[in-house]
Amino acid sequence: MRLKDLREDADIKQKDLAEYLHIKQNTYSQYENGQRQLPIDILISLAKYYNVSTDYILGLTNKKEPYAKK
Repeated sequence: MRLKDLREDADIKQKDLAEYLHIKQNTYSQYENGQRQLPIDILISLAKYYNVSTDYILGLTNKKEPYAKK
């Protein structure tokens, strides 16, 4: 997953992002490190926050842009 790269590129601390997601910092750290599976609602929130597709976060595509809404 690309969570760490996205966060560092945006110059955001884990603590700040965890507060935005209403979770503990150590929980977010476990998502970044792959120690804990990313729940779908958190995945969607992160995709919206970074304005990228969920597939990009999951490493399924290199295209950052979210899909167009129909």
